[in-house]
Amino acid sequence: MAALARLLERLLWPARKEEEVEEEEEGCRSPNRPQSLLDAPRCAQRPHGGAAAAWGLRFGASAVQGWRAHMEDAHCASLALPGLPPGWAFFAVLDGHGGARAALFGARHLKGQVLEALGPAPSEPQGVCEALRRAFLSADARLRALWPRGEPGGSTAVALLVSPRFLYLAHCGDSRAVLSRAGAVAFSTEDHRPLRPRERERIHDAGGTISRRRLEGSLAVSRALGDFAYKEAPGRPPEQQLVSAEPEVTALARQAEDEFMLLASDGVWDAMSGSALAGLVASRLCLGLAPELLCAQLLDTCLCKGSLDNMTCLLVCFPGAPRPCEEAIRKEVLLDAALGRRVAELCASASEPPSLNTVFRTLASEDIPDLPPGGGLYCKATVIAEAYSQFCQPSRQCWVGLHMRWQRLAAPGSRPRNLTSPVEHAFPSRGSRGSRAASHWPHWITCPTCL
Repeated sequence: MAALARLLERLLWPARKEEEVEEEEEGCRSPNRPQSLLDAPRCAQRPHGGAAAAWGLRFGASAVQGWRAHMEDAHCASLALPGLPPGWAFFAVLDGHGGARAALFGARHLKGQVLEALGPAPSEPQGVCEALRRAFLSADARLRALWPRGEPGGSTAVALLVSPRFLYLAHCGDSRAVLSRAGAVAFSTEDHRPLRPRERERIHDAGGTISRRRLEGSLAVSRALGDFAYKEAPGRPPEQQLVSAEPEVTALARQAEDEFMLLASDGVWDAMSGSALAGLVASRLCLGLAPELLCAQLLDTCLCKGSLDNMTCLLVCFPGAPRPCEEAIRKEVLLDAALGRRVAELCASASEPPSLNTVFRTLASEDIPDLPPGGGLYCKATVIAEAYSQFCQPSRQCWVGLHMRWQRLAAPGSRPRNLTSPVEHAFPSRGSRGSRAASHWPHWITCPTCL
């Protein structure tokens, strides 16, 4: 991971220092946020997923610590819910602040609170919406009973409850969800910020203030699990406190055109918009990428695009999700080969091998067709790195042979019949389809001369 960390550090150092300086100048650095960032990002991921073929659901999830000093995100996924008929499922992403305790509690116990509130025969959709509201508030009450008095910390949350007829979204804070339907974003949640009119009214009614867009000059969100120091207004119910755990609940009738739902913590949305993420996810599904590997690639892309936060994403695919497309796969193979040839040209034309940082910046300045929508060149960072690793150490004579290898990859009919991912074909050394631990990054990450 060393060279990857150095590459990201060089690309993003101005942005991360600017963020720290800005917070210090404004005097609004939250005590719930890490006081500093790491010198190098922690990029290891352990993606996982599952499928319920009987009702056409697939999911994948992954998380990365990134630049933050501690990992405070958590998530949970259940394709079947005990006591409910087949076709019900539950997914949630939680983003902690001031520690991971509240997020981990939500990941372990929120589903149980939802099941308890639903009962064996929930009425749809109003009964389910009310049950989700009760479940969040009861989970918060249970967390409060266990919370050390005076300790700071809390967690935002976004949850998806799937039934055969509806999609239910419940969220509090700035973890978000987007639904893609018929190739476009059909719905997205809205962050709970102190300056939203309804939130501002509740805060002022509870005797609170908003300074520098933050609650009491400190907290950036107005709804969360935990944060009990902001839930002490006398004579007011839990949903009317400065910070409320009451979720905003939406029921969406399912349609045949529903493709996928993406749930993610705010570190993902810091780097990409909802429409950009939906486009990127759809394009990767057309390549036949498994949802869990897609999530890992998405987080890699957000890291390269400059996100400095912990990141978690959870992708739920419905029966209408994009299917593998031969033409899309062919174009991706050609793109990977073209990038490989261009990296070879840059290495061969220089009197001394350029650094990986220089190669990436040169490619970023060029007009390259057919880059992934939403992610662009950042989505191909590992492809570029693999190509660079072929030309980092070899002699100039070796470059010619390796350059010819990339030309052969682009030749018609070069794709094998069992291709499941163009990246796997171009770079078989990356490992099997189901494995993506810390070692998924290519050999250049251990090469001290690459940068």
